[in-house]
Amino acid sequence: MINVTLKDGSIKQIPAGTTVLELASSISQGLARAAVAAKINGEIKDLNTKLEEDAEVEILTLDSEEGLAVMRHSTAHLLAQAVKNLFPGTILGIGPAIANGFYYDFDSEHVFTPEDLEKLEAEMKRLAKEDYKFERQELTREQALDYFQQKGEKYKVELINDLPGEARISIYTQGNFTDLCAGPHVPSTKMLKAFKLQSIAGAYWRGSEKNKMLQRIYGLAFAKKSDLDDYLNKLEEAKKRDHRKLGMELDLFSLHDEGPGFPFFHPKGMVLRNILEDFWREEHLKRGYVEIKTPIILSRSLWEQSGHWDHYKDNMYFTKIDDQDFAVKPMNCPGGMIMYKSKLRSYRDLPIRCGELGLVHRHELSGVLHGLLRVRSFTQDDAHIFMLPSQINEEIIGVIDLIDYFYKVFGFEYHVELSTRPENSMGSDEDWEMATNALKEALETKGLEYKVNPGDGAFYGPKIDFHVKDCLDRTWQCGTIQLDFQMPEKFDLTYIGEDGEKHRPVMIHRVVYGSLERFIALLIEHYAGAFPVWLSPVQVRILPISDRHNEFANIVETVLKEEKVRVEIDQRREKINYKIREAQTAKIPFALVVGDKEMETDSVSVRRYGEQETAVMNLNDFVSLIKTEIITKKINDKGLVQ
Repeated sequence: MINVTLKDGSIKQIPAGTTVLELASSISQGLARAAVAAKINGEIKDLNTKLEEDAEVEILTLDSEEGLAVMRHSTAHLLAQAVKNLFPGTILGIGPAIANGFYYDFDSEHVFTPEDLEKLEAEMKRLAKEDYKFERQELTREQALDYFQQKGEKYKVELINDLPGEARISIYTQGNFTDLCAGPHVPSTKMLKAFKLQSIAGAYWRGSEKNKMLQRIYGLAFAKKSDLDDYLNKLEEAKKRDHRKLGMELDLFSLHDEGPGFPFFHPKGMVLRNILEDFWREEHLKRGYVEIKTPIILSRSLWEQSGHWDHYKDNMYFTKIDDQDFAVKPMNCPGGMIMYKSKLRSYRDLPIRCGELGLVHRHELSGVLHGLLRVRSFTQDDAHIFMLPSQINEEIIGVIDLIDYFYKVFGFEYHVELSTRPENSMGSDEDWEMATNALKEALETKGLEYKVNPGDGAFYGPKIDFHVKDCLDRTWQCGTIQLDFQMPEKFDLTYIGEDGEKHRPVMIHRVVYGSLERFIALLIEHYAGAFPVWLSPVQVRILPISDRHNEFANIVETVLKEEKVRVEIDQRREKINYKIREAQTAKIPFALVVGDKEMETDSVSVRRYGEQETAVMNLNDFVSLIKTEIITKKINDKGLVQ
């Protein structure tokens, strides 16, 4: 007998050689029916895996992200089987699970079309109903090479040749289809019920432009049809909210071939930017930050000193000045180092919190540019905090509190991820361990749950990332906190301690918005362009019914402007219903209709965006209402404009 420790901590004794599925059945038949895979001592395995020794076992179902990933990867195999059936001669690439679904890459003489996706989806549904078992088999390298060479699967042969020398190689078969795969998979195809093929794209084999371009088919897969339908509805809603479309319609920004990846902000877009910057400055001033500005172009020697030349050169732009090499900054950090070194610092000066709304440039491939979400020039709301080692915990907590406050103002929920040391990092094991533990300690002090991303830190230090969730449940990485022991060392930053000796400060890199451009894109899509009153570029549009009401409309405008309300008048000779519709289309928070009755009573007829009813209010009462909403930055509970 062996001891199996279950997820709830209970221990179950079972005979050696019992499969995971048999273990699940012994717990409950319902669990066995729902099970898709298992985590055994931290590794995800098939349900028919035999348990031969004491182990920690968690039965995975489609209620978990790990269970969904197994199901989605199995659906990718189902797609590949369908492609092989309908388009013989297609050569297989790879087919992993991804967020909300899967993809598979194919090398085919046939060019896939949207009509093909419908045929493939129908074939997948037919195959799923056949209830084919996913059967695992292990081969030697020679056996695996021989099998896939005979099948003409050159990409599988390449993958096998790249595997470690003595590794046993696993293949999976369902029905007439066999694929090279480490697994695991769901027990059979009948568990694959809620999927939809989504799109076709090009993808270089193994992500290298030197290799052949394959055809990639993307698909969605969920635990049940209602989840799939809900996601598809959200996708449709996301199309309506696309910030590129709304940015043009609302006259906020535009993108042009003359500057690919370099957005043009229009007057209304600049109003929104300036509101965000003013809010940023106001809140940072309250928390003891000072603001600096560093040059956009700095010498090559500086970037070599910082480590960016070795670690980030491919993403940088360069120029020559007086026959010397210079670089356009991709990050603000080195400029902050120079600022710190401009004078002697004492322990009494620390912490120094330096904020910078710094314009940076990064060379992104044209294929990944996407509106304001992925650009080549953007403004980072950076801050660099220089501190004593004893101040680390307090400063990290201060940044966490600041980021939390900002996101609550905009109505965002968020989750936190901790990214640890990557392969191409600088610094000693001791420094990395100290920095990582400091971030963990701060998160635990705040009682924040967090996910660990091994190896995903910056090259100079571990980081905490904040992922905000919008009204469509999409997540966006915005804020980050990076603890850095390396830059102070590389730039020889010092302070004079209580003992009169020089010591090395510790520093934090952090952003709240992340990229101002990206945050604006997020706000546009989250609010569908209907911003809360305090953020709206135009807060009020006054609509005189006819020319004789223009004078009173001008009086209303003057009153509102004196209260610093952003207001405009629509004095076109159009019918009032047309003007109201235009104000709604422009997503202006308040439309004020003024006619004879309003002139006589010194009032306005108030039409709030998204509402059909009009309320007559005394002008002073309306001023009080809108000022309150601006001051309190009012949004409703879901982060959407009321």
